[in-house]
Amino acid sequence: MDRISYAGESLLTGTGIARALFDYAQALAEVGSSGSIEIPTIDANGHRGTSALLVGPSSQIVSTSIATDLDEVEDAALVSRLTELAAGLRAQGGPAQHPHVEDVPPGVLPAEYGI
Repeated sequence: MDRISYAGESLLTGTGIARALFDYAQALAEVGSSGSIEIPTIDANGHRGTSALLVGPSSQIVSTSIATDLDEVEDAALVSRLTELAAGLRAQGGPAQHPHVEDVPPGVLPAEYGI
């Protein structure tokens, strides 16, 4: 099992799901996009549920493997779907083109920096 820390929340899900989620988030970041996904989770009382996440280039996700007596959360179809989505994003042409800070002339702030 993995505990995912995301947007100030802590989610418990299966290790395979967490790894596929990370791969999807990385692929979204590579193309400068975002997407939403629902994953199966277990709450603090051990009940199964679903959590919706919005992931993209600025997502800060931390996943930590944990030992637990709870049954592993598995969803082969979701893992396969996330893997396919990640592969499809990567097939779109690779990383998004954003200027590096050192490539920007002094005093110029590109609109994509949101400043």
